[in-house]
Amino acid sequence: MDKNTLEFMTYCISRLAQRLNLSQNEVYDRLNRSGILYDYIVPSYDVLHTFSSCYLMDDLTDYMKEKGVLPQ
Repeated sequence: MDKNTLEFMTYCISRLAQRLNLSQNEVYDRLNRSGILYDYIVPSYDVLHTFSSCYLMDDLTDYMKEKGVLPQ
């Protein structure tokens, strides 16, 4: 994994933590357990990093709901 992807992962975790009012550790655990982190965010970096912050957070929270790591 390159530096840009790692920084993007960190950014996503931080922004989601703020949006969801959860700790960064809790967000990381949920993303990691559900596979979203390494099966979606990392391989989709080239596309995801072009999205606006608001759209990205909406996309990730919707996906977290689909995966059952956030309540509907």
